[in-house]
This record gives sequence, C-alpha cells and structure tokens, in this order.
Amino acid sequence: MKFVLVLAVICIAIWIWRRNRRDDDAPRPPPARKQAAVAAPQAMVRCAHCGLHLPAADALAAPDGAVYCSAAHRQAAQA
Repeated sequence: MKFVLVLAVICIAIWIWRRNRRDDDAPRPPPARKQAAVAAPQAMVRCAHCGLHLPAADALAAPDGAVYCSAAHRQAAQA
C-alpha cells in the first residue's frame, strides 16, 4: 500500500511539473512598443571648400557668409 501511495505522489508531482513547464514555454505576446518621437528635419548646407553636406547646426560660418565643415577648411579657404 505504501508503494501505491508513493507512486501516486510521484505521478501527481510529475504532472504538476509538466503542466507548469508547458505554461512557461507558451508564446507570449510582444510587449507594447512606444513610438519614438521623430525629430524635425534639419537644414543642410554645403561646405564651400570640399562640398560636404552637413547640418547647418554643425557648420562653421565665415565672415563672408560662406559655410565650412571644419575650422581647417575655413582657414584653408581664407588663406
């Protein structure tokens, strides 16, 4: 009788373990993703020395109104 009781407990434990394991393997819906705010487009300018297009915020302006991509190009154009 003890063997039947031990066997029943083992069978119930295996059944519970498999049921819980099956629930863990079930595919879950992907988490809701928030849409990232898209920044407004920036004005692009062209370097007067090399022709590189870059955002106006990153450009360096010369006194004559020309726009350059770096200080080295601004100095080279002024020399």
